[in-house]
Amino acid sequence: MRVRFEAVSAVAAVVLAVSLAGCDRINTIQARRAFKEANALYQAQDYKGAAVRYEDTIKLDPKMTTAYFFLGNSYDNLYKPIRKGEAQNDEFLTKAIANYKLAAEKEEQPAIRKLALQYLVAAYGPEKVNDPEQARPVLERMIQMDPSDVANYFAISKIDEDAGEYERAEASLQKARELRPNDSNVYMQLAGYYNRLGEFDKTIDALQQRASKEPNNPEVYYTIASYYWDKAFRDFRLSDVQKRDYITKGLEADEQALKIKGDYIEAIVYKGLLLRLQANVEKDAAKQQALLKEAEALQEKAKELQKKSATGD
Repeated sequence: MRVRFEAVSAVAAVVLAVSLAGCDRINTIQARRAFKEANALYQAQDYKGAAVRYEDTIKLDPKMTTAYFFLGNSYDNLYKPIRKGEAQNDEFLTKAIANYKLAAEKEEQPAIRKLALQYLVAAYGPEKVNDPEQARPVLERMIQMDPSDVANYFAISKIDEDAGEYERAEASLQKARELRPNDSNVYMQLAGYYNRLGEFDKTIDALQQRASKEPNNPEVYYTIASYYWDKAFRDFRLSDVQKRDYITKGLEADEQALKIKGDYIEAIVYKGLLLRLQANVEKDAAKQQALLKEAEALQEKAKELQKKSATGD
């Protein structure tokens, strides 16, 4: 009798295993179908419908981890910043964050994990949760995952800058420069940072460092000229001597841009603007009128070039 019971139990175990395997196969097939339908709804921007089917996908087969990211992003798209404070709207963002975290933890594809973390940082940003301290550890994790991606150093630097942690902010940007010494965006980020802090000499130094990496790029020199113009035009604390110095240096940079590309419209425009500033600090009436006349001629030249560009001539 005991032998018969054990035999029946063994058969039952086999039947149960086969049954479960069959259920798993059915669930996997249904999960794939749900995922396909969810993707179609997502592409059609029906994020509410997509979220339902992504939820179904995960319930049927939790191993389809890519669904977590797209589920999170569907909820993210349903969230509207203008309706912040409304319970249902805020719940969309809460669900988005939860699923981005799950995607970052469970997803095997590095590209999807990276996307999940990027969107998680954005969710903690000023237009949404507005909690940079929650974004910081996510960015630190992203830096550990890919230390060569300087965009993460830019993002963490901005968080520190906004928090008044200027030394840490600057250190992150300098680290980015060490990693990518030939990346022009690194120097633009440094210049922007120093300019916001009112450290104009360091701003120009960063721009000059960029110029040393791209000596044949006219946009580099035009950018330097635009910073000099902005400083001379907006900073009313400057003396006429300081203004003249900045205007002169701006014109020198602009001339370098035009030397490389003579029909560079933006450089022509800024040369005219700098000449008008120069006229404002010029004491000699005749020289002042000559500067204004040259500025007007440059303005007309820029207009002609813009017309030709628009018509394709």
